Amino acid sequence: MREPAEIVRELEAHAELPPGSEERFFGYGVMGLPFKSGHLLGLRRFPASSIGPGYRSVWHRAPDGRWTFYQDQPPEMACTRYFGDEVDEVREGPIEIEWTGPRALAVRAGDLEWAMELSSTAVTRLMSGVASHLPYRAWRSPALLGAISRIAGPALGAGQLRLEGLAPNGQRFHASPRAIWVATRATGSIGGADLGEMGPAPQQGRLRDFAIPQRGLFAVAGGYFTIGADR
Repeated sequence: MREPAEIVRELEAHAELPPGSEERFFGYGVMGLPFKSGHLLGLRRFPASSIGPGYRSVWHRAPDGRWTFYQDQPPEMACTRYFGDEVDEVREGPIEIEWTGPRALAVRAGDLEWAMELSSTAVTRLMSGVASHLPYRAWRSPALLGAISRIAGPALGAGQLRLEGLAPNGQRFHASPRAIWVATRATGSIGGADLGEMGPAPQQGRLRDFAIPQRGLFAVAGGYFTIGADR
């Protein structure tokens, strides 16, 4: 299996949208990075987007449940298009993603920064191998995605996962992770204040049906959202 930094370099240069009529994205990101203090982090980097230019978005949930999204595109062209109804603050500005090694990256957005190291396991290699051979149409099957979610969460030690469901703004989402790695080490800070030790948060984060993993997970993935809201 190739290193994540190598795959990312190719995606940044040649990412292509999956077929379909929905609003579609393809790229990579941190599905979730929990800290025992209750802080949660996430990263979305989609070089390919059907709704506008590619974008970067960083998610942060504070221990008190307050969500802040950092993004480098306006709300209608980034994650707040789908999740904004449950986000308390949106900050638009530059986001830096630097690969410091084949399996190590650093992220900076405003006063938030973190670094993480990745590894593969027998489970992630198996799941990545299976996912890479699924046809695109399989990633729109609620039954299949539900089955994968029920298996993947416990197998990865990540709590409950949801690869399909309703986003806070009412659109239906389907996520399609094609390759997965786990975080083996991470540090983070906001305004210079340390986020503490990486590990399961006291309460798993959720944005409507989207559950934030209780283990640090990095994925190469696509996303599909219905056009309009299903509220």
